[in-house]
Amino acid sequence: MAPNTADPLIRLAPLLPEHLAPCLALDQAALGGLWSEAQWCSELADLKRPGRGLWRADQLVALACGLLVLDELQITTVAVAPGLRRQGLGRQVLQALLSEARSQGACQATLEVASDNAAALALYGQLGFSTAGIRRGYYRNGSDALIQWVEIRD
Repeated sequence: MAPNTADPLIRLAPLLPEHLAPCLALDQAALGGLWSEAQWCSELADLKRPGRGLWRADQLVALACGLLVLDELQITTVAVAPGLRRQGLGRQVLQALLSEARSQGACQATLEVASDNAAALALYGQLGFSTAGIRRGYYRNGSDALIQWVEIRD
């Protein structure tokens, strides 16, 4: 997957254990600290948990992570720096994660998204995801989660 051609300083790279601090910082800025340091350590160290990041110089500006279970990628998080949203970075990093999962044998991908997150729903729809179910009151604020699926076979 090519980097954002509008910004030649953006580069795509796998997320590795040495990226703990940038992942924590982006998680805090974009998601309000969804995961703890221990959770990020596990995420970055496990080969069955692919992660991809977009970097501008030494700053992590977008990330997508997942868990490979047999032939399925369970997408666990997608985050974009708040000041850089709606520039295609989320799409790029998510496409890179899907491509990596496909290369490791995944045939489908799934994720959960808040039913009121219009921007994320639009992104996932552009990538072919569709709603397969609903988890009522799933999030801390009481909003529902939509279970989304997509086939990612070659």
